[in-house]
Amino acid sequence: MEAKIGKFFDSVTGFFGGGDHIPWCDRDVIAGCEREVADSTNGGSEELKSECIMRLSWALVHSRQAEDIQRGIAMLEGLLNPSLESSSSPLQKREKLYLLAVGYYRSGEYGKSRQLVEQCLEIASDFRQALTLKKTVEDRIARDGVIGIGITATAVGLIAGGVAAALARKK
Repeated sequence: MEAKIGKFFDSVTGFFGGGDHIPWCDRDVIAGCEREVADSTNGGSEELKSECIMRLSWALVHSRQAEDIQRGIAMLEGLLNPSLESSSSPLQKREKLYLLAVGYYRSGEYGKSRQLVEQCLEIASDFRQALTLKKTVEDRIARDGVIGIGITATAVGLIAGGVAAALARKK
């Protein structure tokens, strides 16, 4: 019985708390990645520079700071620019799309995130991280819809109650 009650409270907490399983990244890690990019720009190979930029993009979209997430999104969109993308392999494109989807999810743009995850899954339908993110995004969209319906129903109820009270006072 206690296990069932515990599961119930966990599901309610997960519903309202958001409980996604996407990792967060600290400012220290971002600073380290920024140093790596700067060092790779000073004499490193293009491949090393590209790897460092991808690590920095990962760190930025996994940050708790909105401005970092936006920087990561901008970097990844620049990397996905068709004029720059000709040298990207399908695996690299998949990674960029996935990270961009994480960034949009973290910034609250769930529809855009879902669209990017679906593009990612077109490249690799068995990409487990993308499948997990897709479920997380869809759950979040559904939860936000349920909360929106609840808020609307409450507002309609309050208005109807106010109108009924006003009519009762007139009589």
